[in-house]
Amino acid sequence: MSVRLFHVSDLHFGREDKAAVARFAEIVRAERPDAVVCTGDLTMRARSREFRAACDWLKALGVPVTIEPGNHDLPYYNPIRRLLDPYKRYARVEAAIERPIDLPGVLLVPLKTTARFQPRMLSRGRVSRSGLRQALAMIAGRAAGTVAIVTCHHPLIEAGGVEDTNGGAEALRLLAEAGASAVLSGHVHDAFDVDWPVGQARIRLIGAGTLSERVRATPASFNEIVCDAGVLIVTPRPLS
Repeated sequence: MSVRLFHVSDLHFGREDKAAVARFAEIVRAERPDAVVCTGDLTMRARSREFRAACDWLKALGVPVTIEPGNHDLPYYNPIRRLLDPYKRYARVEAAIERPIDLPGVLLVPLKTTARFQPRMLSRGRVSRSGLRQALAMIAGRAAGTVAIVTCHHPLIEAGGVEDTNGGAEALRLLAEAGASAVLSGHVHDAFDVDWPVGQARIRLIGAGTLSERVRATPASFNEIVCDAGVLIVTPRPLS
């Protein structure tokens, strides 16, 4: 039995591409994927109204949804809130939309890469030891034959091997050795799909584009990911 996921990222409500988010919602309602995976940056400036808009949109998709925080989802203008309670608004959205997702043969493994102590002008991510331990424990505890897919906001490494996320290269090595098949991410606003060697193992690095006005090399898009007999088939789908 195959599993089909829609991987979307960098919605940036407050600067969303209204035509793209409307078209994506239409496609979800028409095609009914098994789940939608959103790898962060729900908002542009982490304002309450932006989170409300993102929450309403995600709930209206009508399919199981899982989300990860992005660097834009931490308070921008309020350093005290960012230090003391940076995930308060994001957590409300998470509580409102996330439910346990049971996908036959597929395990989604969350890995937070945002950092509250990082100056906002620096957008690099960070993998915490505790977060990595939790991800590795989930992978180790999966049923035999289950494909483990890690979901995070920041790419753990950049193409060419330059480390983009603090601790990302080591995290990627450990995830690959533990048996993870792929890491889904966003942040760069361009889609990519790289089969990456890590020692004796290999792992797929899969990035989604953006549904915001802040496009880069590629237009607004999302990834359709089909897992069939343990094999991942990734199809980028433009929305314009």
